[in-house]
Amino acid sequence: MKKIMLIGYAVCCIISTVKALPDAAILISSPDKHIQFRLSLYDNQFQYEVLFKNVTVIEKSSIVMLLNDKAVSGSLNVKAVQWYEIKEQYPWLGVHAIAVNHCKGIKIPFQHHGVTDTLEVRVFNDGVAFRMILPAASGINRVPDELTVFKLPAGSTLWYHDMEMHYESVHVKKEISQVQAGEWVAPPATYKLPQGYYASITEANLVNYPGMTLQAVGNNDLQIRLPQHQRPSYPYRLRYSPEDTLRLQQPASITGTVITPWRVVIIGSDLNTLVNSDIVHNLCPPPDRSLFPEGINTSWVRPGRAVWKYLDGGGDGTVDVMKKFTDDAAALGFEHNVLEGFWSRWGGDTLRQFIDYSRQKKVGIWLWKHSKSLRNADERIAFFKRCHELGVTGLKIDFFDHEAKETIDQYSAIFREAAQYHLLLDFHGANKPTGLLRTWPNALTSEAVKGMEASRIEDRATHETTIPFTRCLAGPAEYTVMLFGDRKKNTTWAHQIACAAILSSPLLTYAANPTSMLTNPAVEVIKAIPPVWDETIVLAESAIGELAAYARRSGKKWFIAVMNGASPKKLTIPLQFLKAGNYKTTVVKDEGSNGGYLVVENKTYSASDTIELNLVAGGGYVAEFVLP
Repeated sequence: MKKIMLIGYAVCCIISTVKALPDAAILISSPDKHIQFRLSLYDNQFQYEVLFKNVTVIEKSSIVMLLNDKAVSGSLNVKAVQWYEIKEQYPWLGVHAIAVNHCKGIKIPFQHHGVTDTLEVRVFNDGVAFRMILPAASGINRVPDELTVFKLPAGSTLWYHDMEMHYESVHVKKEISQVQAGEWVAPPATYKLPQGYYASITEANLVNYPGMTLQAVGNNDLQIRLPQHQRPSYPYRLRYSPEDTLRLQQPASITGTVITPWRVVIIGSDLNTLVNSDIVHNLCPPPDRSLFPEGINTSWVRPGRAVWKYLDGGGDGTVDVMKKFTDDAAALGFEHNVLEGFWSRWGGDTLRQFIDYSRQKKVGIWLWKHSKSLRNADERIAFFKRCHELGVTGLKIDFFDHEAKETIDQYSAIFREAAQYHLLLDFHGANKPTGLLRTWPNALTSEAVKGMEASRIEDRATHETTIPFTRCLAGPAEYTVMLFGDRKKNTTWAHQIACAAILSSPLLTYAANPTSMLTNPAVEVIKAIPPVWDETIVLAESAIGELAAYARRSGKKWFIAVMNGASPKKLTIPLQFLKAGNYKTTVVKDEGSNGGYLVVENKTYSASDTIELNLVAGGGYVAEFVLP
C-alpha cells in the first residue's frame, strides 16, 4: 500500500469564559462562521438549534439525558465554560487520502446532584456534534437513556428506512410531515431542506454504550431511542434464542463514567460536502500506536479488492474451486479472497496449504465466522491466535443484528484482540459504522446495508443511487458490488461497473464470479478501479435516488463513474478537474437500452472538453483518464 505522509498537524486548546447572549444562549460557530449551534437552558433543560448560512437546519430541540429514569439537569456555571479549537489533518482510507479535522469546541459544565457533568459541543465547517459526559458515582451502576430530539424544519424531504431488518432495508422518500409518529428511522437519516441544503443525522464513536436509532414522535421531531425501546430486528429474532432476545432487551447498565456517543448532524450546501465530510471519524480517537505503529499505513493493514464465491456460481466450496478463485484474483490484480463458512469443513493442514498457496499468489485469505461463536473471550482469542498462526489475512464476522451494549462491547473486544493478532475485519449483519475505522484501521468495512445479496430488490437503480448519500455517509459499506446476472435487476452492465467505483470500501468485495470479470469487455477498467481514493468530487447533477455521478482521483489517474436511477437522463460533464494535457481515456458505456451488453471505446480528452451523456433508465458510464 502506498504510504501517505501526514501533511500537517496542530491542535490548540484555548480556555476562556463564555459571553452569554441577550437571550441567555451560548453561540458556537464553525471556523468559517457558516454554521451556528445555539444552546440555551430552559427550565434546567438544554435546548439547541442549528443554522447553516442563516437557514435553520435543526429547529429548537431538547437535549434530554436520563440516568436510572431520572432526567439529568442542573444549574449552569457560565464562568467555567471551556472553549477550544482542533485543527489537524491525518491520512485516511476512504473518499480522499487526507482527512481534515477543524472545529470549534466547547465544554459546558453543569451541576447535577452535587456532581459536575459536562455537555460538550463541536462545530465544524460541515456539521455539528454534541455528547454528554457524566462522571462515575461511587461505584454505582447507572442505566442511561436519552430522549434528545432533532426537529426538522417544515418542508424537509427525508430519506429513511425502518429497523425491522436492522440496517439492511430499502430507503423511502417522504416529506417530513408525512412521517408518522411511531415510525423508526435508521441513521444516517439524510434530509434536504426546502432551501436546497442537505443534512444527515447519525452518531460517532459508539463505545461502552448502546447504539442509537431514531423514532418519529410527531411535529417533525425525530427522537433518539436506545435498544431497550426497540423491537429486536427480524434477523436477530430469526437467528437467536428467546433468552438472548429477552436479555438484550434489558436496559444497559454502565459502571464508571457515562459518555454518550457523539450525536452528529452533517451539513452541506450540496451532496459533495456530505460525501466528503470527515466528521464521523474525526470524532473518534486516533489509533493506538502500540498496535498500529504507522496508523493506517501499518504494514499489515492492507486495503484492497476481494473475490467472493457466494452469489455467482463457480462450483462448490472445495479447495480446488477456491484455488481457482485465488488464481483469478491474482489475474485481476485483486488482493483478497473471502471464504464463506465452508472453510470450516476443511482439515487444518488443508487450510494451511491453501493459505500458503494463495500467499504465493499475493492473495490474502479471509474466513467467515458467526459472531455467536466469538462471545467467549478465551475461545475468541484462541481462534484469533490460530488464524494468525495459519497466516489468515482477515475475518468476515457475521450476524450481530443488534445494537445492545453487550453487542457493542463484543465489537470493542474484537477490534482490539484482532489487532493484536494482525487480523483485518469485515463485519456483516452489522450496525452502522460510527467512525471507528480511525481508531481501529484493521476494521476495514461493515455491511449494514441491503446489498447485492438481497435478491428481492426490483428497483436496484433507485436503491444504488440512494445509499451513496444515506448509509455511506456513516462509513464504508460492504455492498458486495457488481453483478451481471439477474440480481442487477433494472440496472445495466455499465451501471454495475460504475457501482464498484462509487460504492467504494477499503475492502471492496466483488459479487461477480472472477471469471465473468476476466472475460468482460471492460476487464481492464475493472482491474483499474481502486478500493480507496485520493480525491472525490460528487458532480452537481447528482440527486438522491435519481443519479450518482462522481469524478474520482487515484494518484495521477482520474475516473468518472455514473449510476443512473430508474428514469432516462441527459448529463453534461465538464472535465475541468483534469490537469493540463491530453488524457488517454477508456470509456465503458451502455449499448443502447440493452442492459446486458456494453461498449468499450478509446478516446482522448483534455480539461477543456465536455462529455455529453444520454443515460438509459438504470444505465451507467465509467471513464478512466490516464495522462501518458
